[in-house]
Amino acid sequence: MTSIGTGYDLSNSVFSPDGRNFQVEYAAKAVENGGTAIGLRCQDGVVLAVEKLVMSKLLVESSNRRISTVDRHIGIAFSGLIPDGRAFVNRARDQAAQWRRNFQSPMPISSIADDMGGLAQAYTLYSSVRPFGITAIIGGVDEDGKPGLYMIEPSGLYWGYYGAATGKGRQAAKAEIEKLDLANITIREAVKHAARIIHSAHEDSKDKEFQIEMTWVGKEETGGRHQVVPKELQEEAERLAKKALEGEDDDEDEEKEKMEE
Repeated sequence: MTSIGTGYDLSNSVFSPDGRNFQVEYAAKAVENGGTAIGLRCQDGVVLAVEKLVMSKLLVESSNRRISTVDRHIGIAFSGLIPDGRAFVNRARDQAAQWRRNFQSPMPISSIADDMGGLAQAYTLYSSVRPFGITAIIGGVDEDGKPGLYMIEPSGLYWGYYGAATGKGRQAAKAEIEKLDLANITIREAVKHAARIIHSAHEDSKDKEFQIEMTWVGKEETGGRHQVVPKELQEEAERLAKKALEGEDDDEDEEKEKMEE
């Protein structure tokens, strides 16, 4: 991806001769260095979860949130540059509030994904700005109870997903998500899967302490409101996740011993 000496990476309003926008690629690289974030769309709602690395023991646990409520029924999780994520969330909140003023109803998940995807794309057009250094996962439940999940990349590209992953451990997380039958599991079950997936994706950074930030929204479980997963349920999910990983480690050790024999 190197472009040293070409000059085509000095502005995001210029394409290279082979049609690349290096500023967008650099923004995507910033996302790859961030903690893993996932979203799971289930039969009755959406679960968002983020691997939050502990940068300092002096930090207040709740002061560095990477999942935010945009409207009562919508949440956004992101990976990448935290200040960019906060600015992105604030713009999303403005869009949701404006929709409520204009139409006297909550904003559909697809509409806010479309608006924020357009905003991200606009930030790739002008030399006076730079692309957002985040990938955002937007999840929520519409008025009819139908869940929606979208992932928006720095280029402005977005798709609807049953399961989405971004950040440093996205490949490992994606592999685990693909094993799930998301259309037939509840969000309560998805919370346990999400904790296991985040722990599994963190395996490459075992030497670093981390916390899991997790929220959910469902018509039945939360009354259609985006909320933090109850502490008791999250603690149980993390306990089961650690137990599952320890079991996998034991199986790997047994296989190695058999091979040595």
